[in-house]
Amino acid sequence: MNMNEEPKSIWKKSWNLPGLLLAWLILMVATMAIFELILFISNDSSNVAGRLVFGAITATLFLGLWLFVRWLCCWKNFRRFLFGLACSATLVALFYAEEDWRGWHAWNQFKQQWEAKGEHFELASIVPPPVPDDQNFAMTPIAFSSYGQILTRAGKPIPSAQRDTNFVVRMHMDISDNFNDPTNGGGDRVQGKLTRLEAWQNYYRELASKTNEFPVPAQRGSPAADVLVALGRYEAVIEELRAASRLPASRFPLTYDSESPAAILLPHLAPLKCCARVLSLRSVAELQNSQSEQALADVRLGLQLTDKIRSEPVLISHLVRLSMVQLMLQPVWEGLAQQKWPDAQLAALEAELSKFDFPADYQRSMRGEIALQNGEIEHLRRHPEELENVQAFSFDDTRGNASFLPGGPFGHLIPTGWFYQNQYRCARTMMDYYFPVADLARGTFSPDVARRGDAAVAAEVKSPSPFNLLERMFMPALGNAARHFAFGQASIALARTAIALERYRLARGEFPDALDPLAPQFIAQVPSDVVGGQPLKYRRNPDGRFVLYSIGWNGTDDGGVQVFEKASSPKVDQAQGDWVWQYPEK
Repeated sequence: MNMNEEPKSIWKKSWNLPGLLLAWLILMVATMAIFELILFISNDSSNVAGRLVFGAITATLFLGLWLFVRWLCCWKNFRRFLFGLACSATLVALFYAEEDWRGWHAWNQFKQQWEAKGEHFELASIVPPPVPDDQNFAMTPIAFSSYGQILTRAGKPIPSAQRDTNFVVRMHMDISDNFNDPTNGGGDRVQGKLTRLEAWQNYYRELASKTNEFPVPAQRGSPAADVLVALGRYEAVIEELRAASRLPASRFPLTYDSESPAAILLPHLAPLKCCARVLSLRSVAELQNSQSEQALADVRLGLQLTDKIRSEPVLISHLVRLSMVQLMLQPVWEGLAQQKWPDAQLAALEAELSKFDFPADYQRSMRGEIALQNGEIEHLRRHPEELENVQAFSFDDTRGNASFLPGGPFGHLIPTGWFYQNQYRCARTMMDYYFPVADLARGTFSPDVARRGDAAVAAEVKSPSPFNLLERMFMPALGNAARHFAFGQASIALARTAIALERYRLARGEFPDALDPLAPQFIAQVPSDVVGGQPLKYRRNPDGRFVLYSIGWNGTDDGGVQVFEKASSPKVDQAQGDWVWQYPEK
């Protein structure tokens, strides 16, 4: 052996494949042995396949790390590694810079274009202005009861632990025990069904044998009288609501200043709808009990309550309003079908209904949706660690799973430009497709535009990408919402026209052969169809009754025929057939 020969470093020793394989096996056996010991001490169990996979992965990782360190100990390799690391860091920095700028530019260019047309996308731009407390319906004691357990009058959320468990939501009035209505009692104007007060009478009397929730008279009276006695438990609340509703303004203290718009609380909506249910049934009973003046007062109160949330730029608030309006149209329809309304009260009802403008309300709600989506994406851009919570408030989790979105610290790895891209795509779809569905100048809705919007959303989210992951979560197909608004406005138009027809009958003894003679004596102007803008369809039947209808969401005149969904309890399919106002046979 040459004494001057330097010993070779162990780090430069060449390893052949059998040697690497042997080292890998030793590491795997050692890992599995440690794993078995841990399972034995913890009295746990695991299947053999799981232990093998765990051992193999761990051994591979350790061996790969050892080889990398061995390679890195050569100065030449270390310099190569540093150079490669610097190049990679530069490429990553360039990638982030490019993606951030591209997303920011797309969003701001879009935003500036629409702001030049007068549109704004910040939530503050569509929040209703403050109103004095002494003029604000929402600040009255009765209205406060609808939200006071959850929100203060200043709109500050009350932590769960600090909420008053004895707080009474006085506006939460149930017409039945836990919403278990009698199965054969409910009326449905759309299906041509009158309310069966006999079923409600029997329900309340049977319930009185189990609980004192609803009072009943000792002796059975008429169905209408007994129902009015049962609903008399709410007399004080209704009168307080009637007095409060006379205030000129209403602004509920919603948490518009929440950092996350998805956290805005709406506790007042359910109690308001409960009020409409009570007022609707009570009005029907009052009409049957020959108390049309009281019925008019209750219908007007129910309609006025819907106005108390009209200024809210939140879609769900307006969908609740639409539902409340349909509830209050039920007694209007039943009174017309049974000829219970005198002329003066019909004129008052028509004046109340003429105040509704659902095309404008639709655009208000769409502006709100844009602002809320925009605000929520901005919040996530500032706090990407909260992405893992997106699924909790996504509109449609069938398009994608929020688990694909990195949460926690991994969320900060997402380029901010990707948030801007999602922001831009959501707002662009809303402004290009859903906003134009309502034509304010003509007072109409376009089903074709709504369908194109739904198709555009479906195409946008069909293939997941970093630019549409939030769009997949936040962007609902809003065609259905547009249809609900159109149906609501059509219902108002049909009701106003039907009232004019009844006023004509009271004056002339029969219904007219056409709608033209109604104006201007019985109505200032006959409303047009909200779909297409043409005159409503009308024909007088040989039996003296009539059929009045809108051509509906399919845009086709089906001759006044409604289409029913196939279900155990079929209901009218609003997307098909005509939207009809007609009365049941006597």
